[in-house]
Amino acid sequence: MGSFALGRQSQLNLVGVHPAVVKVVLYAIQITPYDFGILRGVTTPEKQAKLVASGASLTLDSYHLPQPDGYGYAIDFGVYVDGQYINGDTPEEIGYYRKVMQSFVTAAIALGVQIELGGLWRTYVDAGHVQLNKDYPRD
Repeated sequence: MGSFALGRQSQLNLVGVHPAVVKVVLYAIQITPYDFGILRGVTTPEKQAKLVASGASLTLDSYHLPQPDGYGYAIDFGVYVDGQYINGDTPEEIGYYRKVMQSFVTAAIALGVQIELGGLWRTYVDAGHVQLNKDYPRD
């Protein structure tokens, strides 16, 4: 396990994200074997529309958008190995993402937070995506 901490930009990218997701992120960064940063938290409808238009997202109804309670329910993370960003394009690189995903799962279980990992989706794999499960209490 490394001794990693979120950088300033990652912390800023967590502003507006549901507190349960933030707790999971803060726990996961303490136990992850590879460093990661938060690339995206809350987004605007305009930015989401651009992501859909570019093919980087499949939905305009993203959990990154502010929900009725005002929070975004999702984050996107990127993995860094020896200070280098790993985008997950090769099987070896996906292995790094899987190890970090395990840290998110361990953190979520320890904290009692129900999450979904985009890296486990069947129709559209999004290795660096974490969101609250649709059944997690929103209050």
